[in-house]
Amino acid sequence: MFIVHPDTVYIGYINWSVLATLFCLMAVTAGLRQTGLFEFLSDRFIKSGLSGRFLALVLIAVCFFASALITNDVVLITFVPFTISLFGHGRNLIRIIVMETVAANLGSLTTPVGNPQNLFLYSYYSLDFGRFLSVTLPLGGVCLILVAVCSLLLVRGSDKIESSASAKIRPPVFPLCRYCALFLLCILVVLKVLDWKICLGVSVLCLFLFDRPLFSRVDYSLIVSFFCFFIFVGNLARIGPVDILIHEVLMGHVLLVSALASQCISNVPAAALLASFTDDWKSLLLGVNIGGLGTLIASMASLISYRFYSVSENAERGRYLAVFSAVNFSLLALLLLLSFLLL
Repeated sequence: MFIVHPDTVYIGYINWSVLATLFCLMAVTAGLRQTGLFEFLSDRFIKSGLSGRFLALVLIAVCFFASALITNDVVLITFVPFTISLFGHGRNLIRIIVMETVAANLGSLTTPVGNPQNLFLYSYYSLDFGRFLSVTLPLGGVCLILVAVCSLLLVRGSDKIESSASAKIRPPVFPLCRYCALFLLCILVVLKVLDWKICLGVSVLCLFLFDRPLFSRVDYSLIVSFFCFFIFVGNLARIGPVDILIHEVLMGHVLLVSALASQCISNVPAAALLASFTDDWKSLLLGVNIGGLGTLIASMASLISYRFYSVSENAERGRYLAVFSAVNFSLLALLLLLSFLLL
């Protein structure tokens, strides 16, 4: 901002639809989690008498599919602590959490609401739902197969599991219906059926009337980060030499550059930074999503899992990082190769 002084053009940098939809989605998913819905559903599986190994595979599958609807970070915030409480410190715990994290990061790439970078790119390039899915679904199918194979290979034996007492309470009907309805409004905004201002207004009104504490559970740092990146990237595009340099670096290498950038600055900032410098949205979309694998900071969702595990009793942090790195970098290399073939 010292180089490109604030002026009226700044207003055009900000994508208000993305910020508003992010706020609504985070508030709604916090509300759904508060109802205890996810714990309740998982408890039903436990009571069905499934083996520990089979339950672990079910939880990994749930993380994959649920992340496409309620974002990867919310899925991991919900299921990783639950997994730790179920499996204690059995021999499979680290492998289960690592695979839940991988499943959430890869499952979230299939839909616009699966993660913040998808929502941003979907809005930035004015994509429609069909065009978006035409790129993400083929890769999503491959990712599902890879997650299944890795899970079967890594999760072995049968650890002892226990039912969570807090999961035995049935979710209250009215709050559950309310947040499901609000989530539907968010989906309608993504599908461009409903104006984002209506969704924002209804969501704020519902939270104010029925559940004001949820305002404090929204990750405002992510919203502020996006706001700052809009300004940062908008200004970069107005600095001639920088604009030319980034265009040249990206030319013909969008997929690889975006995946590598994600390893250093995380995939959400990478998407916000690079979108202004390329029209190749397909490569950028695949690059930042695949780039969520690899280092621990490549996806903020991965840090969530590590944080929960690292503060648990008798945590083996070094072993966790070793297993996490081996699985993530192997899948990153394989998916990059497959994506080059798809494109």
